Amino acid sequence: MNIEKIQKQINQKIEYYEKIDSTHIYAKKIEKQGDKILIAEEQTGGIGTKGRNWHSGKSKNIAITIIKHPMCKIKELEGLTTKIAETIVESIYELYGIRLQIKIPNDLLLNGKKICGILTEIHTRGENIEYMLISFGFNVNEETFNPEIEGIATSLKKEFHKEFNREEIIIKILNKINDLI
Repeated sequence: MNIEKIQKQINQKIEYYEKIDSTHIYAKKIEKQGDKILIAEEQTGGIGTKGRNWHSGKSKNIAITIIKHPMCKIKELEGLTTKIAETIVESIYELYGIRLQIKIPNDLLLNGKKICGILTEIHTRGENIEYMLISFGFNVNEETFNPEIEGIATSLKKEFHKEFNREEIIIKILNKINDLI
C-alpha cells in the first residue's frame, strides 16, 4: 500500500501497520497522542458484528481507525454512524458507479452480502466529547472468506472479478469523512 500517496492526499497524520490485532483496540491505547489515522495491511482480531472477528486478508482489504478529538457536544454528532455509511456509499458510487446499500446503522451491503462494517465509539465527559474513534473494514480484493461468513460476506473483487485500487478508495472516503467532522 502506498501510504505516502494517501498521506499527501488527505493531509492528516497516518500510522501504518503491516499486521496488528485491531486498529480500533490499539487506537484506544494511544488516543492521547492526538488526532491520527491508523491503517493496517492485515488485522488478526478486527471487531465484527455479533462477536465475530472482522476478517482482513493481507494486502486485500481496508482496515482503518480514525482518532479524533472534536471540540463539540455529543448532541452535535447524532446519527454520525449513518452519515459515515452514507459517505462511504457516495464514495464508492462516485469512484465506480457501484451502489451499496446501508443496513442501519453500521453495515454496508452489496448484492445482499456485507462488504463493509463501521464501528464508532465516542468517549464523553458530561456532554463534551473527549475523543472518538471511527473504524471501518471494507472488503476490497478479498476472494475467499471463512466458512462461517462465506454466505453473508462479499468484496468488490468477488462481485466484479477485477482488482480495485485500495489507495483510491481510502483517499476518497477519508476526505469525505473529514468534511463531516
